[in-house]
Amino acid sequence: MVQSGLLLWSVRRAVLGSAEAALLGLKSIKGSCRNFCTAASKDVTYKELKNLLNSKNIMLIDVRETWEILEYGKIPGSINIPLDEVGQALQMNPRDFKDKYNEVKPSESDKLVFSCLAGVRSKKALDTAISLGFNR
Repeated sequence: MVQSGLLLWSVRRAVLGSAEAALLGLKSIKGSCRNFCTAASKDVTYKELKNLLNSKNIMLIDVRETWEILEYGKIPGSINIPLDEVGQALQMNPRDFKDKYNEVKPSESDKLVFSCLAGVRSKKALDTAISLGFNR
């Protein structure tokens, strides 16, 4: 069951098989490492993330660099906000956020999931969100 507020989930070096990678829209057919952070600090499986995305009850923020998205692909439904932009993005006014990222800006009580390649950047993004008042 998903709790309200900012979620902090972390998948440590979860290797996705080619079928799972294809479902996620990743370019690699040999698999890819993906890490996810949300604020209830628990591991999340591929299946749990897929269910969350299907519920449309979260905002998945991929904090990798734009070139990484172009090179390796992205999870459908995710929004790319590179790590060095996360703090500024979460403090933007809603109109500027919509103009820049083509998404509605999350509120401090929305459920966010941060994603990156190895988990380090998503954890930093989580720490930034928490420091800005986003709920655990």
